[in-house]
Formats: sequence, C-alpha cells, structure tokens
Amino acid sequence: MDKNTITGLILIFAIFIGFSVFNGSRMNKSYKQAVEVADSLYAKGDLENARAEYINALRFKPNQPEAVSKVNEINKMLGFTPAPVKNDSTGIDKSQKINPEQAVAAISASDSGKYGAFGASVTGDTGLITLENNKIELKIMPKGGRVFSARLKEYRTFDSLPLILFSGDSTVFGFNFYTSDNKAVQTNDLYFTPISENKSFEAASSSQSVILRLMAGENRYIEYKYTLAPDKYSVDFDVTFKSMEGIIASNVSSITLDWRVYIPQQEKGRQNEEYYTTIKYKYYQDDVEGIRLRQSKDVEQKDLPTKLNWVAFQDQFFSSVLISKDYFINGTVKSTKTPLSPDYIRYFTSEVGVPFNPGQETALGMKLYYGPNHISTLRKEGLELEKLVFLGKNIIGWINRFIIIPVFNWLEKYIGSYGIIILILTILIKIVLFPLTFKSYQSTAKMQVLKPMVEEIGKKFPKQEDAMKKQQATMDLYKRAGINPMGGCLPMLLQMPVLFAMFRFFPVSIELRQEHFLWATDLSTYDSILTLPFTIPLYGAHVSLFTLLMTASTLLTMKMTGSSPGSDQPGMKLMMYMMPVMFMFMLNNFSSGLTYYYFLANILTYLQNIVSKRFIDADKVLATLEENKKKPLKKSKWQQRLEAAAKQRGIQAPKR
Repeated sequence: MDKNTITGLILIFAIFIGFSVFNGSRMNKSYKQAVEVADSLYAKGDLENARAEYINALRFKPNQPEAVSKVNEINKMLGFTPAPVKNDSTGIDKSQKINPEQAVAAISASDSGKYGAFGASVTGDTGLITLENNKIELKIMPKGGRVFSARLKEYRTFDSLPLILFSGDSTVFGFNFYTSDNKAVQTNDLYFTPISENKSFEAASSSQSVILRLMAGENRYIEYKYTLAPDKYSVDFDVTFKSMEGIIASNVSSITLDWRVYIPQQEKGRQNEEYYTTIKYKYYQDDVEGIRLRQSKDVEQKDLPTKLNWVAFQDQFFSSVLISKDYFINGTVKSTKTPLSPDYIRYFTSEVGVPFNPGQETALGMKLYYGPNHISTLRKEGLELEKLVFLGKNIIGWINRFIIIPVFNWLEKYIGSYGIIILILTILIKIVLFPLTFKSYQSTAKMQVLKPMVEEIGKKFPKQEDAMKKQQATMDLYKRAGINPMGGCLPMLLQMPVLFAMFRFFPVSIELRQEHFLWATDLSTYDSILTLPFTIPLYGAHVSLFTLLMTASTLLTMKMTGSSPGSDQPGMKLMMYMMPVMFMFMLNNFSSGLTYYYFLANILTYLQNIVSKRFIDADKVLATLEENKKKPLKKSKWQQRLEAAAKQRGIQAPKR
C-alpha cells in the first residue's frame, strides 16, 4: 500500500466525519425553518397546514418535545383519535399520545347503516378478556375481537418495565371485505360478543379458549376462537364464517386480513434495536425473506404476489408472527419510521389475502406467535421460524448454526455465567484455529529475518521503473529461503469467516440479553463506564470500556506481528494505528459481549504469538537460504511465461 492510498483513506475518513458534523448543522437549520413556517400558519388559524409543517419539522429532528406537543395540541383541536403510549403492567394504556398518521373519526351508532348486516355491532362491550399461561398474557378486546396487548411474563424491558410486544388502540387486526350489497366492512372497527361471561382464562394445566362472535343476524356470525396451551408462546387462531350466504358476495375467492402494529423500544441500545427491527415472511414451500436490515428510508414496502406461510413483525429479540395453517394467497408489507414518538421503533403494516370459499360454514386456520427470537423455541413451531434469527449468509450462517450455537448451548448447560461461557468459547475457537494462527505468525517471523536483505534489494533498485525487477528479486529471495509470501495472508483469510460469524452471533443472542458480567449490565448491548454530556459523531455519548480494551489489545497484537518488511514505512505505521481507532468508533454502540469476545481473542492471539516465537529459528532460515543459493532456482511455468512477455516488451529480467 503506497503513500497515496494511505493519504486517500485518511482524507475519506476526515470527509466522513466532516459530513456528519455538516449534516447535523443542516438538519438543525431545516428544523428551525420548518418550525417558523408552522408557527406562522398556526398563528393565522390554518391548523391543517400548520400540523403538516410541524410533522415536516420532525423529519429533520425526530422526537423534539416542542413540535410533538404542537402536533398533539392540533390533533385534539381537529378531533383526531389519540394513539397509545406504554403504561403499567396491565397492558392497558391510561395516558394517551396523538398519532396523526392513524387518526380516524370514532364510529358512532349513526354509522350503523353503512355496515349493512353488521350494523348492530357498531357498539358493544369494552371490557378486556385475559387469556394467559405461564409464558404469555394476552388481553383480548371485544372491539375488533383482536389481541389488544401481548405481555411476555419471563422478560422485562431495559428499564425493568413489563415487556409488552404491542398494546393499545393503534393496533389493527381484522378482515376487510365487501358485502353483497356493496358495503365496506372492517371487522377491526366492529364489536364482537364474547360467548362466555368469564373475563379471565388461565391455561395452567390444560388448554383454554376464548370465543367471540361478530353477529350479522340470527345464527349468522364471524367467530374468532383463541386457544392457548400451557407452556406455549403460540396461540391457535381459528376463524369461522357461519351462514354468510347472501351477506358476503358469492363470487369472493379471498378476503384481506389487515394487521398493523407499532413496535415499541424494548432495549437500551436503540441503534442495535433499530438495525434488527424489520418485517420477515416465508414464501409457501420456499425460503424466508424480508425487508432488509438497517432500513434507511422513512417508508419501505414490499409487494408479495405469491403464496405465503407466515408474516412476522420482528424486533431485535422478540417477534409477533401471523401463521397460516394452510397458506396466504399473497400480501403487502410496509415498514414506516415513527418520528413522532421516542417510545416506538417502527410502524409495521401488512395485508394478506386469505383463501375464502363462501358457503354454509367456512373455516380458516391460523396461529399467532408472540415470543422470543430464541432458535430452539422457534424451531419447535416449525415452518422455518428459526430463520427469524439472522446469523449471516452462506458460510457465516453455517458456522453459527452448526458450530458456534451447539457449542454455546452445551456450555450453557454447565456454566451459569455468560461471561465465563464467552471466555471458554473463545479459548476453544483459538485452539481450533491455532494451526492457522501459528502458520501465519511463522511466515511473518521468517519474513522479518530476511528484512535486512529485502532492504538491500530496495537500495539496489531505487528507481520507480525498476519496480518489476525489485519485485522479482524479492520473490526469488523468499523462494530460496523456503518462504511463501502468501503464507501469512491465507491463514488469516481462512479465519475471517469465524470473525464475521461472531459479529453476527452476539447481537442476536437472546441468551445474553440483560445478563451481567463485570461492569457490563447487559451483554447484548453496549457497556458504559462514562456518560458524556455531548454526542461524538459516529461514536456516541458514552464510553465503552470493553471497546477500549479491544482497541488497546488490537494495537498490542499488531505491534508484535506488524514488523514485517514494509511495515516500518510511515504510511503503514499510521495505518496500523488508524484501523483500530476506526473500529473503536464503529463498535462503541455494539454488543458488549461482542467487544468482550474480540478483546479476549486479541489477548489469546498475543499469547499464542509469544509461544510461536519460540519455534522460529532465525539461524535455520538463513542456513536454508545460503544452501539454496548454491542451487539453480527452478522457475515455475507462470514465471517463465511472465519473463517471456517481459522480453517481448523489451524488459530484461534481473540476473540471478
């Protein structure tokens, strides 16, 4: 790597930081301008346009309290319906926050005519029904007959609150269809009637079911049946359309199931959580795909024209999954950023086509999974749900699934501390990779022995036009000494898949979530020994000690192995120090389990190099060189062709 390349990399890094600072300043300016316009419109009484401008301002600086407060105020003045915010352990939202994107007018009794046969269901019971087992607690709402909230009993949020996957009136779940007299029906807006007067069902020793019916006349209804078994995260969801002839058009072959959820923030490391919060889906008898991770757009949408097995709304460690026991005909999914609320990560929507055959009684079988992204738990549910956990593609995913995870799970059976498990896992990995590490260090150390001779060759061919001669002479020297110049690179390259596999493994391992080790309170997110009063671009507003230790140990290891020919050049030395610092910025917000692993790996590599150094005999390398100098150097066929081509261009090969 020459000086121009080094200079270019430094300039790119400087430009990147400068752009981050400039972009932040530009966002502040744009925010102020939008707020000024909004304030002017508000003063004139133009509430609709003022609201639009306040929302526009929040696109530049999300979650600004002043702008959010103004939007909430205008929404109330315009009569928009408020959306929920997280509250207490009951899962019921007592405080309310306006969501202008979802604002709709309340349905009243006067609307009954537009729902035809379902007109009597525009009002009804508002009491919630509880369906629970030892794993989850569901609150089922008669309005829409849907799950109002889903709480996971064995987990808590990062701030020790009950972990609720979703909750509140912002959730939409229901069928959309037209009646035979062309009335648009959305079951989410209508009231179902519970069959039982019981308001609480506990699946402690046997399965329990909650049945609700949306009435359309005598013995005519749409029935929802939720069945929960003990020790399960999944709920059977069976839908029956009873005597719908003449109500739903006879030529209908499918109906739309509309599902919409706000995904709340559950973890301390919002950056990581945003990265892994996405929508995934499985094509019928095919692979699992989804909206890409680290979504950069405000809105990302996918049209799914073929059959589907399931659709999942997923965050870093938990998922809500809608599963068909047969298949969905097609679907559309959309992910939207939520700039108006700091409590939520994304707003997910999906519309799937459900096969429908009008008749005396039509039954649809589905299942709802509300639970952790835990591979063995998901695998029990079938249909490749374990692929919700992204472990990397190709060889990276293979290493994680068939090597790292089985070893990790085996260690977990006998060791209670995950910090110790990571230590032992690191030692095992380094032992397995030691032959490659040793070979790499051996090649580097041998090249170091020949360093003075390489420098002499450089002095012999100082001119730029003699670069080819210099390269050929250097290669001849290495060959006579029995050294393969690529011997140090290839073993390192073979270790890279393991390095990347661990990069994918730690941030999605729910086993590390909220596990303490030393000063790290949660190995699944960053550790912090100091909170800064300001934010450093790319770095953040905290100092991670494991990241600092990782950086220091990387520099220590590089100092030992970086004294090969050429590494003493000023540009190369600068690059040696630049790369670890760049990674320090990049990984400061990552999982502390990951940076702890990299720190351990660096220390073990350093110790291995100390051991390997004892096996390098400099005198033996030089003796081999002197012995081979007496023998004619056999040229490879490739080298012969290279010299022949050089002669045709008038370049004389150096004499040996």
